[in-house]
Amino acid sequence: MSDLDTFRSETRAWLEANCPPEMREPVRSEDDVYWGGRNAQFQSEAQRQWFEAARDKGYTVPSWPKEYGGAGLNPGEAKVLREEMRRIGARPPLSSFGIWMLGPALLHFGTDAQKKRFLGEIARGEIRWCQGYSEPGSGSDLVSLQTFGEDRGDHWVVNGQKVWTSYADKCDWIFCLVRTDKDNKYQGITFMLFDMETSGVSTKPIRLISGSSPFCETFMDDVKVPKSYGEDIPAQVGEVNRGWDVAKYLLGHEREMISGADSADRLSAIGAAMKRKSGELDPLLRAELAMFDVDALAYACMGEKFLDEVKVGKAHPAQPNMMKYAGTELNKRRHELMMAAGGSRALEWDSEETAGGKPARDWLRTKANSIEGGTSEIMLNVVAKRILDLPGA
Repeated sequence: MSDLDTFRSETRAWLEANCPPEMREPVRSEDDVYWGGRNAQFQSEAQRQWFEAARDKGYTVPSWPKEYGGAGLNPGEAKVLREEMRRIGARPPLSSFGIWMLGPALLHFGTDAQKKRFLGEIARGEIRWCQGYSEPGSGSDLVSLQTFGEDRGDHWVVNGQKVWTSYADKCDWIFCLVRTDKDNKYQGITFMLFDMETSGVSTKPIRLISGSSPFCETFMDDVKVPKSYGEDIPAQVGEVNRGWDVAKYLLGHEREMISGADSADRLSAIGAAMKRKSGELDPLLRAELAMFDVDALAYACMGEKFLDEVKVGKAHPAQPNMMKYAGTELNKRRHELMMAAGGSRALEWDSEETAGGKPARDWLRTKANSIEGGTSEIMLNVVAKRILDLPGA
């Protein structure tokens, strides 16, 4: 057996022993997702067992170095772990913007002390992060942001507003873009980290058409942000006034995260389930489900190809934009087909049978996929300009 074959056998046995059956079932509600943080509570004993087993194994962040709480898996081993978890339908043991976005930025730009302080807390689920990027009037043109940090010697005084801050009302800390030089549009932004319980920080949830409120407005009124949290732990990541470099790097990981939200899940099983419940599916709908499966498999192959190119240093910097566009449009299409297959029952809003209208609410939620993290129109512009080399208007 090859080393990867041996690793696959060991991983399969470990998952069988440590992933409870309940954690192999589809997520039914927001409560089924474990986000960690200082106020986190487990919703079941199975959720606790799965998280603690994965945390102790380093599988909350399997590709991170062991010194930061990861398992130190190489790309091949990480791929095998993903495949084996997908095979049994295992839920992620920990969901975290710290894992998907801030962590990669810290690994690339952070000081050694920053990495030791924050990465370990992220891997152990001890801290929950939110992202302070978008502002009213500064969405696609993010670099026009106006939240300002005034230099007061040993600290910054930050004033401004962020919007669409996911789960800000539930998070412990924020990674936030703050203008620290008003005269330089690109080289006048600093990437700051601060506690959401700092005096002057407040949040207001935004109610969506789905009925949920995952996004918030975040207000900063004379927020005092220290310049350091200890020796060699600056409050900013990267250099002061060079936060746009960090922001661009992080946006690539955010777009990969958004693009992967259920996008590659196949719908053939959904079609089979609907057939059992209501008889033969409409032939045209059945054909659309099959076409989606083909596209979902092609998308998954494209993702693996891009990962392989990253490993050998041949990845195009605009590939995350391409993945984000394709993945989010695919996910929206997936939920449209699920609604079509569900018929009038899928439109139900409150019953226990549909878990409080989960199909309809999830379908409405996907409308934001092509807006958050960069609109589909902006993604297409980037692909046209940087990958296809098309001339500008």
